Amino acid sequence: MRVNGTPWRTIWPVDGVRAVDIIDQTALPHAFSVRRLHSVEDAAQAIRSMQVRGAPLIGVTAAHGLALGLASRADDETLLAAARLLAATRPTAVNLHWALARMQSRLLPLPPAARVDAAWSEAATIADEDVDQCRRIGIHGLQLLLAGRRGEGRLEIMTHCNAGWLATVDHGTALAPVYAAFDAGIDIHVWVSETRPRNQGLLTAWELRQHGVPHTVVADNAAGLLLARGGIDAVLVGADRIAANGDVANKIGTCLKALAARAAGVPFIVAAPRSTIDFACANGAAIPIEERAGDELRLLHGCDSAGVAGELRQLPATAAVANPAFDITPASLVDHIVSERGCCTADRLRSLHPEAADG
Repeated sequence: MRVNGTPWRTIWPVDGVRAVDIIDQTALPHAFSVRRLHSVEDAAQAIRSMQVRGAPLIGVTAAHGLALGLASRADDETLLAAARLLAATRPTAVNLHWALARMQSRLLPLPPAARVDAAWSEAATIADEDVDQCRRIGIHGLQLLLAGRRGEGRLEIMTHCNAGWLATVDHGTALAPVYAAFDAGIDIHVWVSETRPRNQGLLTAWELRQHGVPHTVVADNAAGLLLARGGIDAVLVGADRIAANGDVANKIGTCLKALAARAAGVPFIVAAPRSTIDFACANGAAIPIEERAGDELRLLHGCDSAGVAGELRQLPATAAVANPAFDITPASLVDHIVSERGCCTADRLRSLHPEAADG
């Protein structure tokens, strides 16, 4: 996608050196900044601190982090230690563990001398596959949206959190159909939840603005009213993990949107690649929910009137807070799941991925 008219990916290898550049998403939407990762520790910190975020991008970053971890030594002990470090960063997003398992499966059978080049090659392949998968999600998702639209007027979509190109390598998951519609000349508008406490909806607004897509930012608590008033064609979100039965783990507040959508008769659609579907996980109750630091609620981050970044305290440092990062939307509230293979109801995931095996 484009930033100020220039095409960008969210992560890319640096020419001539064993390093990776990322867009530092903690600086957005106030500043566009690129950070260089030199080591597996850098990659782990980037994932943990949410400089990179979004399940697909976390997986791609972990793959590159493993390659970085083999820079000085590529024996089994070093490889497995790097994988453990990366695996501990974010427990909910299954793409992280999927990418690490794929990298280990590719590298462990090789002699250590062959592992470094193979690691970089496999990480690049995972990144390119993510781009293609998201592009195809956009095609299938747009067909679904057009089939379910209310009329010939503007297509109205509501989303939650950020599942655009910033959450992937390119195109996005939930926003891929939006970009496909806009690029095809279809009149489309997006209702963007702010998604507190991390305010990741502001990243959605930033990237939509960069691409020229009409959108409106709303308070999270406004979603129910807007859905009840009518006029919204679909709620479209991404996922951090989808269980075998179709239960969906996504950013906290997603389940509330699904409940409001069901009450209003608005389709609730989840877009995610195969790597986000965990067929070894029976249902949502088995998905670990990350509990993040309380200061995400106690402190607000932004810029002052002079454009200087800073933070503002809204709760005392001793205030007790609960800050779960995700919730579980039961499959019964999910009308459609869109992957690179096509669309299905939540209880028919294996119709899209019949080759998937349990465990």
